[in-house]
Amino acid sequence: MKITYYGQNSLAIEVGGKHLIVDPFITGNDLSKDKVDINDLMADYILLTHAHQDHILDAEAIAKNTGATIVSNFEIASHYEEKGFDVHPMNHGGGWQFDFGYVKYVNAIHTSSFPDGSYGGQPGGFVIEGEHKNIYIAGDTALTMDMKLIPMQTKLDLAILPIGDNFTMGVDDAIIACDLLQCDKVLGVHYDTFGYIEIDHEEAKKKFYDANKDLMLFDIGESIEL
Repeated sequence: MKITYYGQNSLAIEVGGKHLIVDPFITGNDLSKDKVDINDLMADYILLTHAHQDHILDAEAIAKNTGATIVSNFEIASHYEEKGFDVHPMNHGGGWQFDFGYVKYVNAIHTSSFPDGSYGGQPGGFVIEGEHKNIYIAGDTALTMDMKLIPMQTKLDLAILPIGDNFTMGVDDAIIACDLLQCDKVLGVHYDTFGYIEIDHEEAKKKFYDANKDLMLFDIGESIEL
């Protein structure tokens, strides 16, 4: 399983011979728009955690370019289905065996609306099991005790957690989340994109280190293989 970071909560995942794009917000992100060309991205599936613009902005363009199936909650999936896109709707607690691995849609505490203000269903995260590796993509969320349920079913190899604070949990809460998730290896996301969520990288890494946990903060386009 290979995971590439494209800024904010945008990720590319190669797993089971398929290409996944998560929460594509690239052309509107000053940190990534000159470093990543969405026309070059490969996608069999596009996973959307919720409907906010900084998570869905490039979903339609990528889906048009690639024919990818959009995977999200029922409301978001229905929104794109009405526009003619292939979709796979999910909802909280539900899982599905895709051709690349197993995906479960799990709880998140946040809000969810499309840029025009229309209802985007309830936000969520994804647990993905593939190639004998398991990851948790939290999406935008507060710290929640529901995280404690995940390791009761799935032993995680990596947790992808928001750390920018203000709109989501910050560094301190993400460290607590590690304990609930029973996973000490974290890829930080949802930071630095806007002034509200700028962080001190070295301070964040030190806090994780002092808690005997590993925080990875990637450059745009940097990857990890599990």
